[in-house]
Amino acid sequence: MKIVKVSDLVSIKRSIESGTAEQLAVVKNIISEIRNRGDEALREYTEKFDRVLLNSFSVTEKEIEEAYQKVDAEFVSIVKEAAENIRRFHEKQLRPSWMTTEENGTILGQKMTPLDSVGVYVPGGTAAYPSSVLMNVIPAKVAGVKRIVMVSPPDQNGKLPAAVLVAAKEAGVEEIYKVGGAQAVAALAYGTASIAAVDKITGPGNIYVALSKREVFGDVDIDMIAGPSEIAVLADDTARADEVAADLLSQAEHDERACSVLVTPSSKLAEAVALEVEKQLAELPRRDIAARSIADYGAIYVTETIDEAVKTINQLAPEHLEVITENAMELLGKIRHAGAIFIGRYSSEPVGDYFAGPNHVLPTNGTARFSSPLNVDDFQKKSSVIIYSEKALKDNGEKIAKFARMEGLEAHARAVEYRLKNQ
Repeated sequence: MKIVKVSDLVSIKRSIESGTAEQLAVVKNIISEIRNRGDEALREYTEKFDRVLLNSFSVTEKEIEEAYQKVDAEFVSIVKEAAENIRRFHEKQLRPSWMTTEENGTILGQKMTPLDSVGVYVPGGTAAYPSSVLMNVIPAKVAGVKRIVMVSPPDQNGKLPAAVLVAAKEAGVEEIYKVGGAQAVAALAYGTASIAAVDKITGPGNIYVALSKREVFGDVDIDMIAGPSEIAVLADDTARADEVAADLLSQAEHDERACSVLVTPSSKLAEAVALEVEKQLAELPRRDIAARSIADYGAIYVTETIDEAVKTINQLAPEHLEVITENAMELLGKIRHAGAIFIGRYSSEPVGDYFAGPNHVLPTNGTARFSSPLNVDDFQKKSSVIIYSEKALKDNGEKIAKFARMEGLEAHARAVEYRLKNQ
């Protein structure tokens, strides 16, 4: 793992989300086909890409029962506990509607309304991601969304992973479809005979899923266009090199474009971590992926001071940030840009991925400068409430009319003035 001076700091931004012209053309064609031919096109694409011909896309209760039989009781217990942790955390994010009355009798407020329907995309392929189910579904449930639809690509036997179905059941999903890729996103956005359209689509996926979410945005809402995973560790001499290395590799094994960075004022720690990363890489089952990630996007930045290290972190605006320093809590107030902040030696990043409670759907590619983790607000919308009093209109009507005329909108001005005349 390369050790560089902080003066050589490079951006963690990667361009994978933009895709190629060919990929975008494929996505646009798929979306068009789903919009025009619905289930027929959905069935054809499922056969083409997932190599299975389905008569029905719906997951049945029998399939869910079978899923519980395929996983052990301990896993079910862990999922239940994780789900409860996630639920409790997100319940604290709920914001009520509110009203306030002014002295002149005007009432102003904000009405909070949950979205009617949400579609959650869960990646498939060679791995199962029950954690993605919990992190996307539970905040929507807490927000009060009545209809939550889950889609995920089936295997060649027309099945979804047992762990994913168990997580969906524990999270409270009642509508699950065996479809994936851009075709699933299009079905959620525009609807087919089998799958009614939703108002918002959340959840990670490959480049075709990301591009299709970007294409349908505006007709429906989306959570974000997430890039490859990132971790930055801010550490000093109090940190253990083997633990820091393990945390860096926890993200490197995700994807060849994942970014793992250590920022430290300690040259000693930097050298020890570099050696430890190489040692642990050799023992990883996904070492080829992790090794490429470390080679292309991994780095150890050595700073002069801890304050310079914090400044560097704010420049990077990482998805995940671990702070493993002496008096780590004292640095929290100085950190402005990070998706999730893990404080202290025992707050390893996977704690947040699976179990602690905060959401693991986080801003990537430096977007933590201006965006937030997936949360309950993402599944609610806000309506302003204005109940203007007669006295307020008398006091302010002429000002409002003048403001309207300054913008050249005479009808706006007259709409107020008619009420002033009719008093």
